[in-house]
Amino acid sequence: MTIDYKSRLKTLQERLEEKNIEVAMITAPANVFYYIGFNSDPHERFMSLVLDNRTQKFTLFVPALDKEMAEQASIVKNIVPISDEEDPYTKLKHELGDEINRFGVEMKSVSMFQHRHLSSAFPQAVYEDIQSFINEQRLKKSRDELIYVQKAVDIIEEVLAEGIKKVKPGMTELEFTAELEYLMTKHGAEGPSFSTIVLSGEKAALPHGTPGDRVFQSGDFLLIDMGVSIKEGYCSDITRTFIIGEATDKQKEIYDIVLESNQAGINSVQGGVPLKTFDITARNVIHEKGYGDYFNNRVGHGLGVEVHEEPSVHENNEQIAEAGLLFTIEPGIYIPNYGGVRIEDEVYINENGEAEVLTSFPKELQIL
Repeated sequence: MTIDYKSRLKTLQERLEEKNIEVAMITAPANVFYYIGFNSDPHERFMSLVLDNRTQKFTLFVPALDKEMAEQASIVKNIVPISDEEDPYTKLKHELGDEINRFGVEMKSVSMFQHRHLSSAFPQAVYEDIQSFINEQRLKKSRDELIYVQKAVDIIEEVLAEGIKKVKPGMTELEFTAELEYLMTKHGAEGPSFSTIVLSGEKAALPHGTPGDRVFQSGDFLLIDMGVSIKEGYCSDITRTFIIGEATDKQKEIYDIVLESNQAGINSVQGGVPLKTFDITARNVIHEKGYGDYFNNRVGHGLGVEVHEEPSVHENNEQIAEAGLLFTIEPGIYIPNYGGVRIEDEVYINENGEAEVLTSFPKELQIL
């Protein structure tokens, strides 16, 4: 099974032609990977996939130390290496000339520093945002892509199943995080798809808190939010919440409400309705139970090559859901200085406009 990168490039090229964009420069590593199969983080160095519609030519500019990897992975074989002492904008100008009028860039990715150098190299160019074209292409996931996401989901669920067996009072959040991230590589992942979140006790009320030296205690909430990236370039994201030792009636109540909200959100997923429907349906469950003030974030986000992609599933998003969309449903209740619960699943809208849930890790309350 292979991804049809050539078709992706052709689609983008056609969109650029429609908008009369002569040259487009793609710099976000995830977008470079999406179009040509080369997955690399250049850090502070310059990397760009350039589409020159005047000559129908594609060129990949990479740090010199990544040239060999690029040659092996990229479907674009016209590769220009840039050594550390070279000016990448001079090399761009040398390859493209300076007679460019309409220059396409991803406005979210291009910094003021880069824009200043581009403007100096191509003084007559007008810069156009091509971000929307790219987002539109990446929005719908093919069955081939879904296979890779499912692989990443399967790995993280294996990690979670094995990892929770190691939980015991006296362990710190950081110690358990290290155990989980070791298991990720043991089970075949490239690494975490984002910074693993392990929060215990009252810290579980922090939706994006950071693991620290807090020690697990009996009676704690234990919120685990994590995912992996795999070598094929796709990722996963799952959250489950547990109780260590013994659960109180209030903890069980909060958990059951979030579980009901999560399931209501999933049950509402279908093609042909606004994306906000899924958020509102899940949110209403929590609101009607009296905890609406403790759920103050969107119910979900898209994922694929990156762990956060389009679409954003929030209560004001009027975009119509359609086949090919992949996103999370992750309602939560977060009570300051007490704790919180989040349950997160990954849902795909299939060819029939129906929901397919990729995650399968049990959701009934587990006491560790």
